Amino acid sequence: MLPLLLLVAGAASTAAASGDGCRVGCPLALAAYYFSADSNLTFIASLFGFDYTALLPYNPAITDSNYIVTGVRVSVPFRCSCLALLAAPGSTTYLAGSLPPYAVSRGETYDDVASEFANLTTSAWLKATNAGPSDKVPGAGTVNVTVNCSCGDERVSPRYGLFITYPLWDGETLASAAELYGFSSPAQMELLRRYNPGMDGVSGKGIVFIPVKDPNGSYHPLESGNNLSGGAVAGIVIACIVVFVMVIWLFAFFYRQHKFRQPVLLPSPDEPVQLGNASQAEGIKVDRSIVFSYKELFNATQGFNMDHKIGQGGFGAVYYAELQGEKAAIKKMDTQATQEFLAELKVLTHVHHLNLVRLIGYCVENCLFLVYEFIENGNLSQHLCGTGYEPLSWATRVRIALDSARGLEYIHEHTVPAYVHRDIKSANILIDKDFRAKVADFGLTKLAEIGGTSQPLPTRVVGTFGYMPPEYARYGEVSPKVDVFAFGVVLYELISAKEAIVRSSESISSAKSLVYLFEETLSTPDPKEALQELIDPNLGGDYPIDSVVKIAYLAKSCTHEEPRMRPTMRSVVVALMALSSEDQELSLEQELFPREPRSG
Repeated sequence: MLPLLLLVAGAASTAAASGDGCRVGCPLALAAYYFSADSNLTFIASLFGFDYTALLPYNPAITDSNYIVTGVRVSVPFRCSCLALLAAPGSTTYLAGSLPPYAVSRGETYDDVASEFANLTTSAWLKATNAGPSDKVPGAGTVNVTVNCSCGDERVSPRYGLFITYPLWDGETLASAAELYGFSSPAQMELLRRYNPGMDGVSGKGIVFIPVKDPNGSYHPLESGNNLSGGAVAGIVIACIVVFVMVIWLFAFFYRQHKFRQPVLLPSPDEPVQLGNASQAEGIKVDRSIVFSYKELFNATQGFNMDHKIGQGGFGAVYYAELQGEKAAIKKMDTQATQEFLAELKVLTHVHHLNLVRLIGYCVENCLFLVYEFIENGNLSQHLCGTGYEPLSWATRVRIALDSARGLEYIHEHTVPAYVHRDIKSANILIDKDFRAKVADFGLTKLAEIGGTSQPLPTRVVGTFGYMPPEYARYGEVSPKVDVFAFGVVLYELISAKEAIVRSSESISSAKSLVYLFEETLSTPDPKEALQELIDPNLGGDYPIDSVVKIAYLAKSCTHEEPRMRPTMRSVVVALMALSSEDQELSLEQELFPREPRSG
């Protein structure tokens, strides 16, 4: 890690804004504590001097305090204050959080202490903030521990006053850390570079400061106190006037352009649309999509010949074709499916992500047609059911889970407005030739936000039985947590290769949900042992049981009966990233140091 005696981004900027040294801190900052295999919430809270329950409001994804996935960052609140360095009295003061004295054991080094705090501090910083010999820890007693922090900088933006101190670990960068907190648009990244000068492009070392939301889901504005000079204030006022004038000019310019060029907009899928026949949908213009003629699609499928048919969904058949030199899948939909057609068309023309199936184009002649990229390896359900495919390895299953989670996280967190898929299931997760996953079938997608505020939306219940959470099946309430629940069921499918509804071989009428089966299993005195009865036998015992257990508990968290207790898809992605990294390390270890075959 970079020595923190150098100017740290947030601390230095605030000190500079205050003039001669740091004079104003803030009552709240957060620290991103890396949760290792040896950590627990009680230990983390004790380092910062409070009970572990104080952590829970800042970590809504933690639904079970006894089970936290290794690699997750636990947000820890603390006060950010000004600190003068003992090692350099009279020097510029810095922003830091002073924690309770840490009791050292004989033989411990400053590096050991820094490790206990998950690199939120360093040995260099500990030496600078403790009196006595700077080359070693006192033999017994306590040492002062401080964590760097930021309260924001008016010169960068007055909108953000709550920051998380994030130590970069191996492979992490400013951009990857920011993405975990939903702070990753081009404009936001430019802002982060100003908060963290010199850290853009740095990987695996140093500390970065990222604006975060409070437990109520709001960004804290910067508190007044970091005084700016009169010249700086005057400059800001002038800049605001210039921006205001520019906004008026741009508004007038685009208004004039709009008068001369009236585009035909895609109807909203939330508005009632009646199409007596497909010709009424003609005239729809959608950016970045090709409008195919019926003749092109007819010729490419040899008249929609059965030899080209590759699937059948709830709203129509799917055919293979080659169009303009690209392999494609054509979904032929009845005109009665107009709402679903418009919903899917709207989403896929505005949403583009590696883990979402790509829309190539559409046609509204005679019938309704959507043309997608062709995904050559079928869907996840087919692979788990063993219909003509080799069994998936455990590492591949974890990767498919991570890919799918990333696709869902994107539509939940990174689109405006946000979307809810409403029909997540293994049959709607496609597998490409490299065994990477893409989420498909957006015909039931619904907006998840109204006026920028997330809230459950009452609606008619659609989807697939076995994947629906209680609040949706009973009351039709739609929120992103509907997809989280369904994704938890998919995780259970990846473990067991069983369907969402498990029917008894003894009685056709007897059936249990996969969620119920796993909850029963995970409630036994020895869940690890009981879980092995549910694991897909096609894995042949070739799986790390600890990894399977962690996925099972993650799925249990996703399928919690209460929506607010389920994690966000962002938290699920973080957990799966950590798990995938652990599995890769284990695979490498087994490759380098293979175990001796068991005798007998």
